[in-house]
Amino acid sequence: MNNPILVKDWMTSPVKTIGPEMPVADAYDIMMRFRIRRLPVVDGSGNLLGIVSLGDLREARPSPTASLSIYELNYMLSKLTVRDVMTHNPFTMTAAMPIQCAARIMLEQKVGGLPVVDESNTPLGIITESDIFRMITDQWDYFTTQREDPGLLAPIIAESD
Repeated sequence: MNNPILVKDWMTSPVKTIGPEMPVADAYDIMMRFRIRRLPVVDGSGNLLGIVSLGDLREARPSPTASLSIYELNYMLSKLTVRDVMTHNPFTMTAAMPIQCAARIMLEQKVGGLPVVDESNTPLGIITESDIFRMITDQWDYFTTQREDPGLLAPIIAESD
């Protein structure tokens, strides 16, 4: 019997989180500085409220064709918070779930990442499309060997038991 590949083995942890009252510009700066595309949003107790993506932040910016002055644009952006643009109550995973479940939810719901939470709804990590691609590329030789000859590894597996 195959052991499932678990979310906890491939998620990014620890995860950076932000509060809902953070200005959108500050959240954007964090994403750029740490080269990340998603941030779980937590309340003062650390419980998950939502998630904000780089796309959410980009969509929140005024159109370049807006007829506002630079001062008006800056004022509007300074008042816009993460709470205004985040996805509330996002789909989540637990660390003990099979990674296939995470991939299926991301595919069906058209989302690029899922916060990984504990039983108290506190973020432990995040599992993203990039993590799943990393898992596939790291395990590529194993998957292709199994596909070519599923019995090829049986003696190796039996020896390790």
